[in-house]
Order: sequence, then C-alpha cells, then structure tokens
Amino acid sequence: MNIFLTLDYELFFGKNSGTQQKCIIEPIDKLLNILDKYDIKATFFVDSGYLIKLDEYRKQYPILEDDYCAVRSQIEELDKNGHDIQLHIHPHWEDSCFNGTKWMIDIGRYRLHDFNKNEIDDIVYRYKKVLTDIVGDKIFMHRAGGWCLQPFEMLVGALKKYNIWLDSTVFEDGKNKSPSHFFDFTNAPKKTLWKFNANPLIEDKNGFFTEVPIGSYKVSPLFFWKLAYLKFLGNNRYKAFGDGNAASSSTSKWSKFRMLTQYTNSVVSIDGYKVSFLEKAYREFLKKEDSTNFVVIGHPKAMSLFSLEKLEEFIIKNKNENFTTYFKEFNNAK
Repeated sequence: MNIFLTLDYELFFGKNSGTQQKCIIEPIDKLLNILDKYDIKATFFVDSGYLIKLDEYRKQYPILEDDYCAVRSQIEELDKNGHDIQLHIHPHWEDSCFNGTKWMIDIGRYRLHDFNKNEIDDIVYRYKKVLTDIVGDKIFMHRAGGWCLQPFEMLVGALKKYNIWLDSTVFEDGKNKSPSHFFDFTNAPKKTLWKFNANPLIEDKNGFFTEVPIGSYKVSPLFFWKLAYLKFLGNNRYKAFGDGNAASSSTSKWSKFRMLTQYTNSVVSIDGYKVSFLEKAYREFLKKEDSTNFVVIGHPKAMSLFSLEKLEEFIIKNKNENFTTYFKEFNNAK
C-alpha cells in the first residue's frame, strides 16, 4: 500500500490572494513539524507561475525580494530533506501582475486550454524550468490547476516534449460545469494507476502518460452544510491558516447546488473540515479491488489546526503503511 500526501503549493486566486507567509511558508512549517516526527515525506506541487512572477517583479518592487527568497529557500529545503517537488500549472499568472501593494489576479484565462498551442508549449517549458533551476532534473509529473485537465489533446504535445509523463489530477466521479474551471472525470477507470495517451479517462496499456488519481470519497449534503457553518462560525481550531480568499467562480452554481442537495464525490483532503473523513475514506478505499495507491491532497493555505490534528491521528493509525512520494516510486519507471 502506497500513501501519497500531496500539497498544492500556492496562494489564493480571488481578489485577496493572501500573503505567502500565511498561505504557504507558515502552514508548511507547521505541517513539517508532524511529518518530521514520523519521518514522512510529502509531494509538493509548486505553482511555478507564481515563482516566475515573483522573480520578475522583485526587480521592480523590493518588497517582493523577501517573498521570493523565502519561497525559493523553502523549496530548496524541502528538496534537500527528501520531499518531492513537482509541477503545478496555474497559467492565469500570465495575465496577473503586482501593483506595488498586492497581486492583481486575473483569472480570465484560468485554464491552459485558454491559450493556443504555441503559448501552451512556452508555459510548460518555462514553468518546468523554474523548478528545475531550483531542484535539478527531477520534474516529470504535473497536476493541473483547478483539475482543468480536459480536453487533454491540447496538452499532449507540450507535456511530451518536456517529458512530463506522470499526472495526478483525476479523481473518481469528479465534475465541475463552470466554463472557466471545467472538468468531468465521471468515466475515469476505477483504478489507482493506469496508462493513457490522448484521453486520461481511456486506459491504454501502451500509453505515454500514467495517471495516479487523487483519492475520492462520497459525502452527504449534510457534510457541506456543516462545512459552510464551520467556515463562518467555527472557532480558531477550524480556521484556515491562509489569509486570502478563493475565486468566487471556481465552483459552478450547478456544482454548489449539487453538493448541498445530493451525495457527491469529493477529493480525499486534509483541508479544513474535509480532513474529518480522511480515515473513513481510507477504510473504504481498502475494500476496493485495486487499493495500491492512496493519494491525499491538501492546500497549505486551507489547512487548519483541526487538519493537523486529524492528519497526525491518521498517520499514527496507519504508521505501518508506505507513506511515500512519486519521485521515490516512479522516478525510474520510464
């Protein structure tokens, strides 16, 4: 049994992006206090478009110099200590800027698919290179920003060209109808690993790409009502570490209504109150025919004290399992 703890290393993408100190640096340091205690390594999917923008604007605005140095230093330290650094692509950074005081986030082009093929090629090249310049030639996988992986045909050329062959974006029965954040994984294989070519939902044993999907768990509408209650009225134990706000358009009205009125599949996550079903999701996962790779997702900005408490409980209960990283398990697979 392989358990992958994965974190999307990023700011918020709403009108208030939050600070890198509260959304990234401090939450990860808190997380590492637990992981180090049990000698567990995690995979960090770094939003490298943010690194590129920090590097660009720190020359014009010295206020960003400390941010750039802190983020780069933390990534270097994570890599040095055996954690896995991989690629997370949020191409809206192409249209976003720093006004001297805060980040002006423009999500008009949120998906890679909002760019033409030459632009996609350039984005994948630059976003991978900025990470390779920090950790060396270790980048071979990616997670799509906002789960926006489809239509995959538009991404094939660039990902192949820059040898990005492993993906961890899909989750069972995941679906969002928002035009700017569209994805539909309802027909994905019911497996924990498969190969594919032009379509990540169609298995091809000779495919160039490999998918290791994020774990999912069916939750009731009551869960999301309670989640909303705790978000607005919960105490500090449930309060997210991050000091920004998510983009209001990230989840379609249809998806929100669906979550509040019927059972839906959610990613297995350590974000906020979602961590409350981590152990249950794992127990359900063990009953499946294929229970080889259990992928847990998290966002440092969305974690809370409750997140860390429950994560540590999960680690203690399952300490005999193989908590691992993609680099350790797949680096020599190609």
